[in-house]
Amino acid sequence: MNHPDYQLNLRSPGTPRGVSSVVGPNAVGASPGDKKSKNKSMRGKKKSIFETYMSKEDVSEGLKRGTLIQGVLRINPKKFHEAFIPSPDGDRDIFIDGVVARNRALNGDLVVVKLLPEDQWKPRITLSLPGVLGLQAVKPESNDKETEATYEADVPEDCCGHHPLQQSPKGWSGPDVIIEAQFDDSDSEDRHGNTSGLVDGVKKLSISTPDKGKEDSSAPVMTDENTPTSRDTRGLSEKSLQKSAKVVYILEKKHSRAATGILKLLADKNSDLFKKYALFSPSDHRVPRIYVPLKDCPQDFMTRPKDYANTLFICRIIDWKEDCNFALGQLAKSLGQAGEIEPETEGILTEYGVDFSDFSSEVLECLPQSLPWTIPPDEVGKRRDLRKECIFTIDPSTARDLDDALSCRRLTDGTFEVGVHIADVSYFVPEGSSLDKVAAERATSVYLVQKVVPMLPRLLCEELCSLNPMTDKLTFSVIWKLTPEGKILEEWFGRTIIRSCTKLSYDHAQSMIENPTEKIPEEALPPISAEHSIEEVHQAVLNLHSIAKQLRRQRFVDGALRLDQLKLAFTLDHETGLPQGCHIYEYRDSNKLVEEFMLLANMAVAHKIFRTFPEQALLRRHPPPQTKMLSDLVEFCDQMGLPMDVSSAGALNKSLTKTFGDDKYSLARKEVLTNMYSRPMQMALYFCSGMLQDQAQFRHYALNVPLYTHFTSPIRRFADVIVHRLLAAALGYSEQPDVEPDTLQKQADHCNDRRMASKRVQELSIGLFFAVLVKESGPLESEAMVMGVLNQAFDVLVLRFGVQKRIYCNALALRSYSFQKVGKKPELTLMWEPDDLEEEPTQQVITIFSLVDVVLQAETTALKYSAILKRPGPEHALGLEKESDEEPED
Repeated sequence: MNHPDYQLNLRSPGTPRGVSSVVGPNAVGASPGDKKSKNKSMRGKKKSIFETYMSKEDVSEGLKRGTLIQGVLRINPKKFHEAFIPSPDGDRDIFIDGVVARNRALNGDLVVVKLLPEDQWKPRITLSLPGVLGLQAVKPESNDKETEATYEADVPEDCCGHHPLQQSPKGWSGPDVIIEAQFDDSDSEDRHGNTSGLVDGVKKLSISTPDKGKEDSSAPVMTDENTPTSRDTRGLSEKSLQKSAKVVYILEKKHSRAATGILKLLADKNSDLFKKYALFSPSDHRVPRIYVPLKDCPQDFMTRPKDYANTLFICRIIDWKEDCNFALGQLAKSLGQAGEIEPETEGILTEYGVDFSDFSSEVLECLPQSLPWTIPPDEVGKRRDLRKECIFTIDPSTARDLDDALSCRRLTDGTFEVGVHIADVSYFVPEGSSLDKVAAERATSVYLVQKVVPMLPRLLCEELCSLNPMTDKLTFSVIWKLTPEGKILEEWFGRTIIRSCTKLSYDHAQSMIENPTEKIPEEALPPISAEHSIEEVHQAVLNLHSIAKQLRRQRFVDGALRLDQLKLAFTLDHETGLPQGCHIYEYRDSNKLVEEFMLLANMAVAHKIFRTFPEQALLRRHPPPQTKMLSDLVEFCDQMGLPMDVSSAGALNKSLTKTFGDDKYSLARKEVLTNMYSRPMQMALYFCSGMLQDQAQFRHYALNVPLYTHFTSPIRRFADVIVHRLLAAALGYSEQPDVEPDTLQKQADHCNDRRMASKRVQELSIGLFFAVLVKESGPLESEAMVMGVLNQAFDVLVLRFGVQKRIYCNALALRSYSFQKVGKKPELTLMWEPDDLEEEPTQQVITIFSLVDVVLQAETTALKYSAILKRPGPEHALGLEKESDEEPED
């Protein structure tokens, strides 16, 4: 049954725009968790479930003394009883066992914890095996051109959203043993990179081996949730224990407190609650179930609950009392049918606090009112006029917000004048205006597969600021005099006016690079202004490519790191908006060309603003990877016969690029290792230079440079707008910045939070579209490589799509299966039922780096799909790690 959008009451104060919420008398007075409630049938006189939070004063004192620890809470998306915060000493995460110990904190919240007594810590066994990660992909035009670290771990939030969540058995009181596997998602700074939001670095696995793999229905099988081990921790060293803690205070509720999910009737029809409340069941199992007043539900919900079984709603938590298992909430909106793209997309945006509402009239009044807008004559006189120069943009073919343009002119002495020209967004966004405030709050554009939620009104994004061809545009430029090898001889910063002569796509630029001596036909290119020729643009692209190759080579000689992962791009049906197909995005020389000059500009601006404002520069740092996780990974690779040097970013890059051949097996193994080594990487962060005393902490690990910032994308990143203002002040265009370092740091923190949320939303959008594609076009077949082996399952990287999935043995047509360690190498032996009963079963050995064939197929639950191992052919029957004629190179 389809319902029209069931819209509820008006938005309450403080609710992010784009979502309405409910305000009503149920927000106060008696509630399911109210101590004055007469609902004795639910609670009777039982004590509080959760501890009372400590006072602010005690928390402050405890943090100073070191008896309390603060950190961002990460909840395991597959086992929501498990949560973690980073350990201050950089060692393994601190474990928070169970919902009660989490004390009503939600994923992403900044919490304060108190360590439990050591006899309550958990034994730990480290298995250096990767776990299942979420979809690692991105729409090509959605990310940054400057790949500052293609994998800065973004403390992932929900890395494995495609498997059904396995509920813990009744009476489960937490794991007896924490078995750590190395799986941590990561965040790309690449224009075509992935990212991932908060992940648990710990996964609880079974440490038992089934008897030759046969599951006996009459005997208990030891599963991931039930690991029979002793809780006795006596005699174990502190290093072999997982530090455990409980939440005592929430410093900042960073989680939006909004969730999408479905409505259900309460189970106990005889309770008083049944007449007053419905139960909201969130799609994200890390969010508690929520009581919602029946008067906020559709009028016929009580009489026809099944009609709403597949309807998505948005609910907001308004309270969660100490004596109540469930939170109290208010329905905000009915979205539509679960599994459909637009309702699911709106739910994702709401959960992550993305403001997708229309810009207010107050904001729009800040824009030029008389259109078409032209540059005022007095502004022309204040700028360097580059309108006669051969300047052009290179972007994805579908891009509409063109931030950057390039120019390259050969000088008489054999050197080159190269320019990076960035849209001067700060000209149109007056500091302190309503437009400035909403842009600062949004902090970033959010790129979904099918659309963009812009940071700025579209008039700015797509017209006034966008460097569209053959129109005069205001820009901020960095211009260098470079040798053919890319050595900087001179450098100039300033405000400019440009007139782009053409809008090239990456395909156009790639065609020019691949055909250096051929004339590109006019019909194969976009229009070029009459003042410039195809040949002139072609030569400029070739010169830029030649210099970019030298810059790139030198960057990696100097110790930079790049961790590329497989990324998906979709083709959509123009009428329905549904995905028709997808492909792995190819990162080519034209992409690398643009990337090198964006990086060069960002680094140049970072040095300029830091020299001028050493206490007030907005910079971007990338801390080194998590040491313990990295060393465990190195040990794992040693066991696999793959020695890796991780002494520096450059050494790791060399290990990953020099170790492998270019045959199919070697390339697949490189993809798996790249995934593994992205996990220990930390997130890159904006920061104010005056807030860190040690300049060594300013460094960017992946780029291996002392100073870095973001300057090149002000249309879609507010951090870049701040940097533009700092650069303008450094050049004397405006007054010195009147901002305290701690105020700038708060802006930096907000930009970090919104960037992380944006990337997570982007991933979830890709996951949504891929799940729909599997449903509409599946089953889909692909080769895959094994990334990790457990006793009853194994993880694979699906090479055709870049998806990582877990395959369960009990879902396969097996006669039996068994797990063993060969040396230190885990191995599953599968015995396939023969097609002909008179034949012998086929044996298949699964070990890390095995190549297998898999099928992705939709499940009955909306947006769920599973990976099934195909029955092996003769060449894969023994789990060969490579084809017979392919030897991996040393």
